[in-house]
Amino acid sequence: MTAVLVFCILSLFLVLGKCLRVYIPLLQKLYLPSSIVGGAVALIVFKCFPGLVPADVLSAIGKLPGFLINVVFAGLFLGVTAPKLSKMIAVAFPQLCFGQFIAWGQYVLGLGLTGFVLMPLFGLSPAFGNLLEIGFEGGHGTVGGMASVFEEYDWSDGIALGYTVATVGMIVAIIIGMVLVNWANRRGHVHDFMPLEEMDRLHLRGIYRRREQPSAGRQTVLCDSIDSLAWHCALIGAAVSIGYAILFSCRYLEIVIFPKASIRIFSGFPLFPLCMIGGLIIQHAFQRLRIAPLIDGEQMKRISGASLDFLVVSAIATIRIEVVVQNWLPLLILIASGALLSVLMVLFVAPKLFRDAWFERAIADFGQSLGVTATGLLLLRTVDPENKTEATAAFGYKQLLHEPFMGGGIVTALALTLVFTIGWVPVFVVSTVFFVFWGILIVAVILRNRKTR
Repeated sequence: MTAVLVFCILSLFLVLGKCLRVYIPLLQKLYLPSSIVGGAVALIVFKCFPGLVPADVLSAIGKLPGFLINVVFAGLFLGVTAPKLSKMIAVAFPQLCFGQFIAWGQYVLGLGLTGFVLMPLFGLSPAFGNLLEIGFEGGHGTVGGMASVFEEYDWSDGIALGYTVATVGMIVAIIIGMVLVNWANRRGHVHDFMPLEEMDRLHLRGIYRRREQPSAGRQTVLCDSIDSLAWHCALIGAAVSIGYAILFSCRYLEIVIFPKASIRIFSGFPLFPLCMIGGLIIQHAFQRLRIAPLIDGEQMKRISGASLDFLVVSAIATIRIEVVVQNWLPLLILIASGALLSVLMVLFVAPKLFRDAWFERAIADFGQSLGVTATGLLLLRTVDPENKTEATAAFGYKQLLHEPFMGGGIVTALALTLVFTIGWVPVFVVSTVFFVFWGILIVAVILRNRKTR
């Protein structure tokens, strides 16, 4: 019964969030996803009427993001045929430098600010600095996936704070992003931007016209053998299984190889980055066996997208307000500093780094750096709706190289575990080294651009 109630409650708030988005102009202008709107309403209802939902149901809702993020990451590369590495690097190298520089900068800024300033002033956990990259680039799903790590090292407050950073980051990304878009439009840096007052009414409401409704994917198997949706869900389950097998093996080998070690890296390592590896293994195996057409990328996107919507609404609905209120000032400082870093990158680095369509390329990474990939793509579509520039291709190729490591990838998962086990200073030093490394590459690209002009 608990599972049924969880599904019904989250579904009702998702429907309510979509209805509010359709009928409230302010939400349309802010481009707020229905999952955020529904999650915010659920949070208000749960806090105003504490006995309305049974405690076991609320607990189950709170654990749901940790499960759903495995689904999202398992389907990330299923159905995606990656181009040759040389082509990806040729198109996306400046984009990769830009994204990596921001991501490592969030670690340097977050850990440095926390370690040198916020910890002495507010007595915070050193892992507070990780919340900048986890919440901004990783988002609600990554925070949910890291819940077991926060609990393993007795800092469950980090879950509520991480969800808050993710929620505020997405809202700030959209608001500041649209301000930057309008600024770029006035300066003539973009050419396909359509102001809100000129947009179609249905577009603002987030509804397709009947004749323009796209396909949600292709059925790759006959339904008399297995339903196509069930087949794709099963592939995701297989990818999660491979990820779990990798994690179990790593934990076992760590104990066997280092039986007397006092620090266990994989005991608190999350599952979801390894689910992504599981998906890559299945995709590669299907390609080698020449049966890759059995996996439809669009269906995988729909499964991942549905999981992400339920993930976000459940994550926001279960934020512990008391923890947020208790830490509002350091949270404000951390979020404002991270947002400022991304804005400065767009205004001062991007024009020199990108040879063409510099703003379109920059705004995509700006959105991702504050509010995950979906927000980056949303902002990119506002300035390049018909993909007339190379920005979409460059951003897409960059994601194939960027996401396995940052924004919920291996580095994101490992960095938090290392801060808890070996301390924030070594992680800060390593982050600074990589931050400088990508900064040098950016300078090299800028100098090359000047020579070839």
